[in-house]
Amino acid sequence: MRTKLLAILGLVLSLNATWAQNFPNKTIMLVNPYAPGGPTDLLSRSMAKGLSDQLGVNVLVENKAGGGASIGAAYVAKAPADGYTLLMGTSAAHVVTPMATSVPYDGIKSFEFIGIIANVPNILTVHPSVKVDNLKDFIALLKSKPGSFSYGSAGMGSSPHIGGEMFKFRAGVEMTHIPYKGAGPALTDLVAGSVPVGLLNISVVQPFVKSGQLKALAYASNKRSPSLPDIPTFQEAGLPDFTSGSWYSLAAPANTPAVVVDKLAKAFSAVLKSGEFQAAAVQQNAEIFNFNRAETLRFIQDDAKNMQELIKSTGMKLLE
Repeated sequence: MRTKLLAILGLVLSLNATWAQNFPNKTIMLVNPYAPGGPTDLLSRSMAKGLSDQLGVNVLVENKAGGGASIGAAYVAKAPADGYTLLMGTSAAHVVTPMATSVPYDGIKSFEFIGIIANVPNILTVHPSVKVDNLKDFIALLKSKPGSFSYGSAGMGSSPHIGGEMFKFRAGVEMTHIPYKGAGPALTDLVAGSVPVGLLNISVVQPFVKSGQLKALAYASNKRSPSLPDIPTFQEAGLPDFTSGSWYSLAAPANTPAVVVDKLAKAFSAVLKSGEFQAAAVQQNAEIFNFNRAETLRFIQDDAKNMQELIKSTGMKLLE
């Protein structure tokens, strides 16, 4: 009996190894945990196109929005660990939401991280109905009418939410947070004037700034954006040491076979270096990171540590 069991086990392992070596041979799903139209969606589709070219199979984007990115992340965490279901991850999915509330996965241990895709800075914008033209006057307005303004974000725990709460803390002002299921819906209401303020990714906001539908007050990076060079950084506008942005990662479910993860990582690295993806990244003001898998894991672990320290030092509330 023991000999038969060992033989069966050996056959199963052999079949699994053969299956993994043949990866991929069918469509791969890349899950975006936000609604269509936002920066995560833009990068997801650029990455899906690149992976499809590198791997020789279709890579399709599927949006599973809500829950501070936890719905999409949970879906991938529970998917078969075969490399055919991937996650376009963010700090919200892997760090903030699991830290703030109970989710059916571990933000780090439930995944095999393939790499960091890019970081996209946020930019503070207001609807033209807000009668200010610079950060100093905007802060003065908020202080004169505490709690009268609201700001929209891509959802609980998203970088626009964290950035908005940090801005409130650093500037000593009050605003009401309005969470959406992605930057796309938040942007729609911001342009319509339903919500007057947003600290959203520059990649989705800049066309509306250039058209005059929104007013940009400050760019949350250490240097000005090449696409909006007239907009000062927060440092230049009078709020020192303030940066805010979104990092994006690619991950598979935990326990995905090493040979599969290695193939994905090789294809991922080739996409980042491709002229087509880099051109798309430039259009979105994205900073491309060339981290290996170990560096990616350390980066995300460090982000979790920094978030814990931020919450402790500011008293920031992640849930409302």
